[in-house]
Parts: sequence; structure tokens; C-alpha cells
Amino acid sequence: MTPIQKFLRAAGSLLCLGFLHISAMSAAATAAPEEPAARKVFRYAFLVAETGFDPAQISDTYSLTVTPHIFEALYSYDYLARPVKAKPLTAAAMPEVSADFKTWTIKIQPGIYFTEHPAFKGQKRELVAADYVYSFKRFADPALKSPMWNTVDEWGVSGLAALRLSALNGKRAFDAKQPIEGLRALDRYTLQIKLDQPRPRLLEQLARSDLFGAVAWEVAEMYGRDTMEHPVGTGPFVLKEWRRSSRMVFEKNPGYRERFYDAEPNADDAEGQALAARFKGRRIPMIDRVEIAIIEENQPRWLSFLNREHDFLERLPPDFVNVAIPHGKLAPNLAKQGMQLSRVLAADSAFTFFNMEDPTVGGYSAEKVALRRALSLAIDVEGEIRRVRRGQAIIAQSLMLPHTSGYSASYKSSMGDYSPARANALLDLYGYVDRDGDGWRDMPDGSPLVIEVANQPDALSRQYDELWQRNLNAVRIKARFMHGKWPEQLKMARAGKLMLWYLGTVAAAPDGLPALQRLYGPQAGNQNLGRFKHAEFDALYDRLQLMPDGPEREALFLQAKRIQAALMPMKTHVHRLVSDISQPWLIGYRRPLFRYDFWQYLDIDTARQPAAR
Repeated sequence: MTPIQKFLRAAGSLLCLGFLHISAMSAAATAAPEEPAARKVFRYAFLVAETGFDPAQISDTYSLTVTPHIFEALYSYDYLARPVKAKPLTAAAMPEVSADFKTWTIKIQPGIYFTEHPAFKGQKRELVAADYVYSFKRFADPALKSPMWNTVDEWGVSGLAALRLSALNGKRAFDAKQPIEGLRALDRYTLQIKLDQPRPRLLEQLARSDLFGAVAWEVAEMYGRDTMEHPVGTGPFVLKEWRRSSRMVFEKNPGYRERFYDAEPNADDAEGQALAARFKGRRIPMIDRVEIAIIEENQPRWLSFLNREHDFLERLPPDFVNVAIPHGKLAPNLAKQGMQLSRVLAADSAFTFFNMEDPTVGGYSAEKVALRRALSLAIDVEGEIRRVRRGQAIIAQSLMLPHTSGYSASYKSSMGDYSPARANALLDLYGYVDRDGDGWRDMPDGSPLVIEVANQPDALSRQYDELWQRNLNAVRIKARFMHGKWPEQLKMARAGKLMLWYLGTVAAAPDGLPALQRLYGPQAGNQNLGRFKHAEFDALYDRLQLMPDGPEREALFLQAKRIQAALMPMKTHVHRLVSDISQPWLIGYRRPLFRYDFWQYLDIDTARQPAAR
């Protein structure tokens, strides 16, 4: 806007204000039609681009943030309960479960409908039990190459793996309509799941709308390979606009069923009780539209929030911690404006995986283990927390995530140690010495030792590059950096083409077992990006899958953590303290402990918003 345009706009606003003041008495005396309520638009930014919106084809955090607002699983988690508690979403009640945890029978609520779509040929399309049968089967379709197939395969659904194998061996299209024993619609509204092995915690998977929400077969068949771009579900929002890696727009589903804010916080949870009292009985969703930008650089994302272009700042950038939340509390100037801080120890971790098939850092021989352990000891995690994260993390001792089973705040291992002296001693002992006199260590066979670090081309990633460079210089190891956009790096990681990569993970449920997928052999190339394969670890994982929660299961988690520390297939750096900041007009936000399903619980006080946005 030019200076002249700004002047004319301001002058027009003043004239309007003057007119309103002069005519106030006559306006009060004359009845006028009620103005429509202002639309409630929620705006914020992702710091990493999404990949798409087909639940069967995604695994990245940002796509999985979107999908639970479009699709709906059978169950969900109470928004305010801590610890978390599952509750029916599209199911009519909690599941009926056999004593051996092998048969799960679930009733679906009648009268739930998919969003209107041309695939339904003008008919209202009701959600039925067969839709979940179809949706779960899609993960087994070889053509979709689902990164989450191994997760579904672990459920042990009777006949599902065989159906997939039949398509693969016969080199024919996967037949999702072929009946199998393990997934059946007993009638229009009754779903039955039969498993080959006990799965005491299957409910946690059935509460994941990000992955296991219902997909209509008509839509999937209509779009074929383009389902990533055309999500159609029964959820509270619909996709209206998508410019890949740039902008996403969602609007309230006009046909969404009557659903009301209903949550049960603990009696001693003052914040939760206040939210429950304020919103109980309100129809959800309460906002009309969600607009998401992709802003990878920290400074413009921070400035967009400060300039009131965004209502919410997810994950305060480390660069601005000292300005925004000195000593862990909202800065006085921000608090005075009415901004709100939500700060929690997240159920997450940041870690570096080592490609176990890489000729430099991979392998299970003593010298390869020594190299990885030396690299772990050389990483100054305290320095990372202080310099880059500005104190917003704690040192991790294992791959287990806070707020999940298997995690213990008192557990200590060499995973959390920093000692360049011990790292140098290990490298010397196993023959990683300078053989050509250039000042840098070489491999035991005399070839150059170069560590190739994958990263992204943004300002924050460059700070991590500097840390890696400093840490590796301290043990005289050459570093080479390979930069690329996050989605492209993920593809290369899955293909086994990265030597190592530093990234994060977030728990989706209270069970700690999914964190162990990062090292579980059958997950190689999927959740197990480092392709670690270890018979003892895999056997522990399989036992943990079958066992009910309790002390015996916790003891097995401890064994798994010790294997990680001993062989170092991945270095877990930190668990993050996450600070989100809301504008004063955004009401109702509370960071979920697990998957990020929250838009429908927000409200916006339009009277407090800036006049022009």
C-alpha cells in the first residue's frame, strides 16, 4: 500500500467514525437489520512443508497435523484430560474386547456423513463399518507404498498380510474388497477386528485420526494416484485451497454433525477446569476457517506473529527465547498485550540416526560401534541446548519419550555423556588415526574418514551445521554437509542414501513401544530410517507388543534402552521444552500431549482482533 493509499484509508476511517458519532442517536431510534457475525479465521505457520493428505501415504509431522482435522478415527483423546484418556469419536461406545485381546468389536454411530463430494453422485454418503475395513486395508496396498504399512502389519490383522502378499506375488492390483477374516463389517454399523496375536493397546491406534480416519472408497477410486491432493473425510474441516509447500486453507465442514465441546480435566487442573467451564456445551468447531502458511525461516515467522498477521506461534523459535520468554515466563511487554504462553515438556525427542548400511558409519563390528560411540561422545548436547535451543530442552538418555511408558526421568546412560577426551581415546584405540599427516583422522584401512551430515538450507539448520563442525573438529574428523528440502531428505533417508540425519519425532499415544520402531528391524526404511537390525532388540520389541502394561514390561524397555546405548545406532540428543504463544483473541488453546488435533477446540474473540488483517 502506497503512502497516499494509507492516508486515504485513514481519512476514510476517520470520516466513518465521525459519521457514526453524529448519527448515533438516530441509529439507536431506528431499527436496523443485524449484521452477520464476523468470520472466525485462525491463521498460523508451519516451519516445515507438508507432503500431502492421504493418511495411507504420509508419516511426516506436518501432514499428520492436518489430517486429523479432515478424517476421523473411531476414537480420540479427551482434549483436556491429563493423563490422556481415550473416548469415542465416531464409535458409539468403547470397544468390546475379548479376554485374550485378539477380537475387538466396535459399534459405529449412525448418522455420520462424509463431506459432500462429486464422487458420491449427489447422494449423502453415510459412514459405515465397511469404510474402516476399507481404510485399514489401504495400508496393505503395495501400489500406495505406505510408509506406515509396517505399523499396521504389526497389528497382526488375520489375513491382511496374506492379501498384500497375494497382490505382490501375483503382480496384480490389490483387491481391497476381497473379504478377510481379520476385518469384517458384521452389519452396517458393527466393525470386527480379529488379530493373530494379543494387542492390549490397539485402542491407542484406533484413536489416531491422523492415520486411521475413515476414507471413502468412492473418493479413493475416483482420484487413483492423486489422493494426496484430495482428502475427503467426515471431520470438522475441509480442504479449500492448497499451494504445495506454500499455503493451505481449510474451512468448517458445513455438513458436520452436531458435536459439542465435552472434556474432563482433573479436579486439580485449574487451567483445564477453566476451559471446560467456558466451553462446555458449545458446538464444535467454533472457528470458520484455518489458513496455514509455510515459513521455514525463524525471523519472518516470528515477525509475522508480532505483526498480528498470525494468531498463534507454534514452537517459539530458539532465536527469540530470551526476548519472548526470559526465565521461562512471558516477557512483560507481551503479557501486557494479553498474549498467552503454553509451555510443556513435549512427548518428543530430537535424534541423529546413523545409516547402519553405510560403509563409513554403519555395521556391527567393534570398530564401527566404536566410531558411532565416539561421535556420540563428541556431540556437545549441553552446548546445543544453550547456544541453539536457548535452554528449551533437556538432555535425553534414551530414545524413549516423556509421558509414555518406558520413559523414566531418573534413568541415566552414556547416551547423555559429552567427552571429547573419551571420544579421541576410542578413535585412537580402534585405528581411526591420521595416517597421511594432513591433521585429520582416517579410516582404519587408511582411506579418508569423512562424516556427511544431511541438513536443511535454513538459518536454524546452519546453526546446527556450526555445532557439528565444532564437535567434529574437536576429534579431528572431517565433515561434509549435504543440504536439501525436508521432504526430499526424507525420501533419501527412506531409500538409505543418507549417512546420518538429525530430526525429531513426536509420540502419537501413551505407549512407548512406537518409539522403539526407530530401531526395529522389520521397520527398516520406514520408521527405522537407520536400518538397524538386531535379533535381541527385535525379540524384545515382539515381547513388548504382546505384554500388558506393568513392571515386567518396563524391565524389557530398560533392556532395549541399554542396547541403544551400547551399539549407538542412533544418538538421542534432547527432549524439547515447547513454548507456544497465542494472541489475546485466540481462546482455548492447549497443546495436546500426543498428535496435534486441536483446531476444533479453539475460539476467536473477533472484537479483540486488529481491525484490518
